[in-house]
Amino acid sequence: MFIYLNMSLVKRRNIPLESLSKMAGILKTIAHPVRLDILELLEAEKSLTVSDIKDKLGQEVETSMLSHHLIKMKDKGILVSEKKGKYIFYQLRDPHILQIFDCMQACRLIWE
Repeated sequence: MFIYLNMSLVKRRNIPLESLSKMAGILKTIAHPVRLDILELLEAEKSLTVSDIKDKLGQEVETSMLSHHLIKMKDKGILVSEKKGKYIFYQLRDPHILQIFDCMQACRLIWE
C-alpha cells in the first residue's frame, strides 16, 4: 500500500546542509542495537556507570566494547559523563533524542 502526498501541500523544512550533516552523523552513531539499548536504559535510569549498564543490558556485551559504544556516543555529544571518585557516570545530553524511538515505532518500514 502506497500513500501519495500532494507535494504542493508539503512545506520543505529548508534545513541547512551543515545541520543535515550533523543529523546524519548522530543517526549514524546511534544506528546500532546496543547503542539504542543504552539510550533506552539511560532514559529510565538517568545516570549509570559502565558496570551498571553492562548489568542491565538484556544482551551479552564485553566491557571493552560497551566502553567503545559509550565513548563514541559521548564524542558525538549524545551522552555526557561525570566522574565521581573512581566511577564515570553516563547520562543523556538531551533527552529529546529519545523521540527517535517513537518516530521509528510509528514508521511502517520497521514492521514490513
